[in-house]
Amino acid sequence: MGIRKTLSEALDPSLRTGHGLSKANTLVVILICLSITLGIAETEVALTDGFELYYEVAHLIFFVIFLAEYLARVYSAPENPRYRSSIDYALTPSSILDLLVLVSFVLPFIGLEGALLRMFRAARLVRLANMGRYSLALQMIYHAMNERRYELGVSIVIAFSLMLLASTALFLAERTVQPEAFGSIPRAMWWSVATLTTVGYGDIVPLTIIGRIAAGLTAVTGVGLIALPTGILAGAFTEGLTKARNHK
Repeated sequence: MGIRKTLSEALDPSLRTGHGLSKANTLVVILICLSITLGIAETEVALTDGFELYYEVAHLIFFVIFLAEYLARVYSAPENPRYRSSIDYALTPSSILDLLVLVSFVLPFIGLEGALLRMFRAARLVRLANMGRYSLALQMIYHAMNERRYELGVSIVIAFSLMLLASTALFLAERTVQPEAFGSIPRAMWWSVATLTTVGYGDIVPLTIIGRIAAGLTAVTGVGLIALPTGILAGAFTEGLTKARNHK
């Protein structure tokens, strides 16, 4: 067995015949999690003061490992019938994402901030998991949402309409009393979003009687509104699980 074929079977989840991720991809996932943890810890001053050199060395080690993994994927890509050449694979979105991750490691060393690009590391976990043993769960979620897309679309329209009506009602009732918070419909939308989602920050509250009545109706309606898409998705997931069990 050639080196390219060995690398492709170890790194390309779509070519794996066994269940779950290969040992190589499992190691990659662990390293990604460690690098994300390092990036999160790096944002806390109390965890970085006096340890800057260690963080730089750790980032350099991760960069070398992920660069080797990226080059190995590009080199072994032609073993997969979907890719005509290594360049064909290198131009795919997942490969470009990997390249952006590598760039994110280099930017801090040349004086540029790479915190935003580092968050692309998490997306690699999704790409690997989607083709590994978690693919069944992700596919079930996708099919459930796809089968209920019309019902979800209707619930979104209803939610937006209710949010607009609530914002308009509070604008009419509170605009003269609280012009900074309810002086326009767009301003009132912040309150309606917080109320309809049952978050209720409490930073803005109606003061007039009409405003409070409208707020009460909005809050009660919001409870049912949040339950609507939840029930739709729950029913879709139940059907998906039943189909999967029947298929087995």
